[in-house]
Amino acid sequence: MLQRRGAAYPGEGPAIGAAAPVFPDTAGGWRDPSSTRRDLRTARGTEGSAWVTSHVFRKTCATILDEARFTPRQIADQLGHARPSLTQDVYVARKMANPAAADALHDELGT
Repeated sequence: MLQRRGAAYPGEGPAIGAAAPVFPDTAGGWRDPSSTRRDLRTARGTEGSAWVTSHVFRKTCATILDEARFTPRQIADQLGHARPSLTQDVYVARKMANPAAADALHDELGT
């Protein structure tokens, strides 16, 4: 996506692969993390949306990719994790119990 955007707007923004921010601050440098958090708080609005954090967006991304049947490795790569186990433990929503497993146990136990 960044390569397409760079081709569409040559001469604007950082060069692909350069050590420059994609979303720079007003001076063209790296954004301060506290400023980014403040901007997110402002964008999300009222206290009713205080639960929305950047972590929520990461979890949503992981869940969407999981539901689209991406592998744990692919999801970990997208999120920048070295270990798929971290991605699964922290970011991928736990699935509902398998009804077929419950049926098999019911049939075996005769209950």
